[in-house]
Amino acid sequence: MLSYNKELKGFSRTLRKNMTSAEKLLWSKIRGKQLKNCQFYRQKIIGNYIVDFFCPKANLVIEVDGGQHCFSKGKQRDEVRDERLSQIGLKVLRFSDTNVLKNIDGVVGVILQNL
Repeated sequence: MLSYNKELKGFSRTLRKNMTSAEKLLWSKIRGKQLKNCQFYRQKIIGNYIVDFFCPKANLVIEVDGGQHCFSKGKQRDEVRDERLSQIGLKVLRFSDTNVLKNIDGVVGVILQNL
């Protein structure tokens, strides 16, 4: 079982209630064990991070990135975060929100390849 920062519970709930359009679309495609009978959780706390989606069966984290992730500061944070998640045995897939909205079938295909 992965450890988590209990102080992030309230913020995680808020994020679940205020998902972006891209997150909502992706959630509609992965929820309810639609992909290879794998359960996904949204806005899951892992350590000191809240990841967009998590599949424990596949040790897979999925991040849907908005524009703020395109700048150097956002990219640096993402690299540190991805490295720390990788160190505990998790694989991280990142998709831009634009890619999710315009190419949902391709995004789902990549996720399926990683389950």
